[in-house]
Formats: sequence, C-alpha cells, structure tokens
Amino acid sequence: MNTVVIGIGDAYRHDDGVGLIVAKRLRDLRPRAVDFVESDGEPTGLIDAWDGAPLAIVIDAVDAGEGVVPGRIYRLGLHHPALSGGGGPAGSHGVPLGDAVALARALDRMPRRMLLFGVQVADVSQGVGLSPQVEWAAGLVVEEIAELLVTQRWAAR
Repeated sequence: MNTVVIGIGDAYRHDDGVGLIVAKRLRDLRPRAVDFVESDGEPTGLIDAWDGAPLAIVIDAVDAGEGVVPGRIYRLGLHHPALSGGGGPAGSHGVPLGDAVALARALDRMPRRMLLFGVQVADVSQGVGLSPQVEWAAGLVVEEIAELLVTQRWAAR
C-alpha cells in the first residue's frame, strides 16, 4: 500500500479549501508511491482512505478560535492528545478529525503513521480562493510535505 495524502475541505468556502489546494499542488509534483484523496471530512470516507497505509498525511483548515493568527500551521502526529480520544482540532466540516481517528482505532482501521497539517483560517465565507495569509501558509505546507515525501524521513522512525 502507498502513502496517502488526504486533502479535506470545501473549495467553495474560501480558506476551508486549503486542504484540497495543498493536496492538488502536491499531486502536481507527481511523487512516487503516493495516493491522493479529496475529502469533505466525512469520517467513514477518511477511514477508507487511510486504512492500512504506511503513512497518512491529512491537510485541513482549522479554526482554533479568536486571537489566533490566520495562516498559523499546526502539525500533529497520530498520538497527539487532540487525535487520541475524539474531538480534536476544530475543523469547519462538522465532525472533528479526532472523532474519525477514534472510530478508526475502535475498528482497527488506522494507518501505521499519521500526520495532520492544520492551517488556521481567516475567511470561510462562500467563494473561491484563499486569503493571503492562508495562501502563504499553504505554500509552506506544500514545501514541507514534499520534502517529507521525497526524503521519507518518516520511514526511518
């Protein structure tokens, strides 16, 4: 099974589409042995996408609340407390990613390793395109994940 990159979002709600945009930009780089999935964040679809993968990289928009600088990047591993028992980062999709992880654990359908890249939103109103802060962060996330996929640093751990 290949590494899977899962972009979560809604392309028609500005910054909420950041996960989809990052995944598309990574797909355009044509990395070897990587599958790409676009998701709206529905838990069973996520579980089907990452089930048994050696590495699942999930990119999503998050809203950590007032006072958080738009474009802030969060990096969480599989065993981070926010992904351990339900809940987790507050996406804008209705179901926190932590709930999908908790369900996958209960069903024994987890990837071997998981990394979540969350980008703090500025604007999730209807429309297309990212805010400048989130666009900048998306570029950084693409660079970081591309390097990770090329070097396969995660495989040595």
